[in-house]
Amino acid sequence: MAESYGPGPAERMSRDELAALQETRLRGLVDTLIAAGGLQGGRLRDAGVTGGADVTLGDLPRLPVTTKQDLWDAYPHGMLAVPMDDVVAVHGSSGSRGRPTLVAYTRADLELWAAMCARALVCAGAGRGSVVHNAYGYGLFTGGLGIHQGAIALGATVVPMSGGMTERQVRMLADLRPDILTCTPSYAVRLGEAAREAGIELTLKAGLFGSEPWSEELRSSIEDLLGLAALDIYGRSEVIGPGVATECLERAGLHVNEDFFIVEALDSDGTPVAEGVPGELVFSTPREAMPLLRYRTGDVASLSYAPCTCGRTLVRMSKVLGRSDDMLVIRGVNVYPREIEAVLLRYASPHYQVVVDRRAAMARLIVACEEAERGLAAALSAELGLSCDVRVLPTGTIPRVEIGKAVRVVTWQSGAPPLPGL
Repeated sequence: MAESYGPGPAERMSRDELAALQETRLRGLVDTLIAAGGLQGGRLRDAGVTGGADVTLGDLPRLPVTTKQDLWDAYPHGMLAVPMDDVVAVHGSSGSRGRPTLVAYTRADLELWAAMCARALVCAGAGRGSVVHNAYGYGLFTGGLGIHQGAIALGATVVPMSGGMTERQVRMLADLRPDILTCTPSYAVRLGEAAREAGIELTLKAGLFGSEPWSEELRSSIEDLLGLAALDIYGRSEVIGPGVATECLERAGLHVNEDFFIVEALDSDGTPVAEGVPGELVFSTPREAMPLLRYRTGDVASLSYAPCTCGRTLVRMSKVLGRSDDMLVIRGVNVYPREIEAVLLRYASPHYQVVVDRRAAMARLIVACEEAERGLAAALSAELGLSCDVRVLPTGTIPRVEIGKAVRVVTWQSGAPPLPGL
């Protein structure tokens, strides 16, 4: 029986205590960036900031931002604030938008990251004695190794499965009887279906599923397939990796570990939005190797400062609604892929792909799925304000995810269709 833990003192601080801690961290971050020189230090000097003593937490909105383009321009190690000799690990994104975004870690950074992932596992009810089946990919991607280190820091037993080899994964789920599953939500569906097909009864109690935006409807599908509490975990490798924010078992928003990571939500003009209003998430992170001031993530979510019934007082972010650069504009209508998923999964299986057909001057949206009920096209039109061409394809047509993230949106510019049957 796993020995579980509740929220720690840092997760139950008053807002005044958190603000005082954040101001101290912000001033230390500014001092570090100015001492390191480089792009961020130069921008701070241009803004009239000579040191941390010049700023308060209330000054945050007037300080310069950092973007992914800055990291690309400084590739591979131009944003370092420590000598290369102090770097013990390098991770990064998959490079899905053309090139990887590399981030470096000192030993202290890895310890902080492990502590944040341990917190995330505690949010899922894990503790010493838990068995964590970790099916996130191991490698440059931060998911696998982050959760792995967090489980060890917590004192749990980690099963480092990585992605793929689904039949073997199901065998280990049956034989080792883990209580916690960690992987992408799309792969959770794959594992659940494979276990059901094999007639295997699972012992899972909760799962931490991230690295892809996912809807409440997909949560219901995963919980039905796996018989667990499906929780969202959020992270950006630029901030630290997975463990920046996590849902607890109340499933009422993701607790941001704001005692380390200062979060803002901004509109398209860079102005802070009101509580509860979706905006682009912006993080300031005090990590040693690559500290970032006001990093614009591109992820869109809202923030709530109301305490959670679990006892945590940390600000909660909503599920990621989409990315500012992933918004589809179809015949003048703005649509996020997650909005499509939220409607689609009320009528169809979790296997789908959205095809943006741009072969003609006027783009159209094709929603390809399997085993759909009647009424899907009408529901999409009513919810999105946009007519969609719904195609119900034979079972197995939509690619299943074994490793990495699900490709939910593809563009059809010319040539053969991206899926058979279109």
